[in-house]
Amino acid sequence: MDIGLETYAKLDSPVHRWGVRQKLIGLAALIFAFAFIQDLRVLPAMIVVTAIIFAISRLPFPFLVSRLRYPGIFVLALAVVLPLFSGTTILVSLGPLAVRQEGLLAFLLIFVKFVCILTLSIVLFGTAPFLKTIKATRSLGLSPILADMMLLSYRYIYEVANDLTKMQTAMRLRGFRAHGFNKRTLNSLATLAGSLLVRSYERSERVYQAMILRGYGRAKISYEEFKAGTADIMAMTGVIVVAVGFVLAELFLRGVIGG
Repeated sequence: MDIGLETYAKLDSPVHRWGVRQKLIGLAALIFAFAFIQDLRVLPAMIVVTAIIFAISRLPFPFLVSRLRYPGIFVLALAVVLPLFSGTTILVSLGPLAVRQEGLLAFLLIFVKFVCILTLSIVLFGTAPFLKTIKATRSLGLSPILADMMLLSYRYIYEVANDLTKMQTAMRLRGFRAHGFNKRTLNSLATLAGSLLVRSYERSERVYQAMILRGYGRAKISYEEFKAGTADIMAMTGVIVVAVGFVLAELFLRGVIGG
């Protein structure tokens, strides 16, 4: 299994050269602003801003598509549920089924927000080494335990996936074939899940003991590498201003301000 977030972390682009801490603050502010949006009239601006940031990052488009593919399956499931069952204004009738306007608009809002937010997240984590990003979160005040848990989870998800692949191969070599959800198949899959859980727990114990023996928690971490330049601060400020602009636009369209 390969998540591949760091595949293009060494590219040379303005986003790659942007200071990690400032990039984290700026893009996180923009992500929260996008999550706040509920008015469909703001969506085109969201798409334009997201496209500009992605283009500046110089990440390959197939790289983005491959990362959106699996999460997109769950979102596309809403394309079936919402337009058919949410709302009262019927646009098209297909026998017993009817496509409703309210559900279609709700799906459009969710889909655009999903693509924009996930694209910004991929830009955030795909334009710098994951370890450096985690250190940046620690330098911004994130709990060291949470930061270490994120780093270890990212690191050992590959090992767990490799164990799962090996165990599945061993089961097939021993003649296991899944034929529906019968008792034998469910017992075999339950055994597989239990064995994988036990192996993962035992590995976590060994890793933790090895970390303790190597002085985990005693060393002081230096954040000198995160010194911000003028360009970093200006870029962060610009993105935050854009994020605030989105929030103000949403409030204005709702009539909360200026009305």
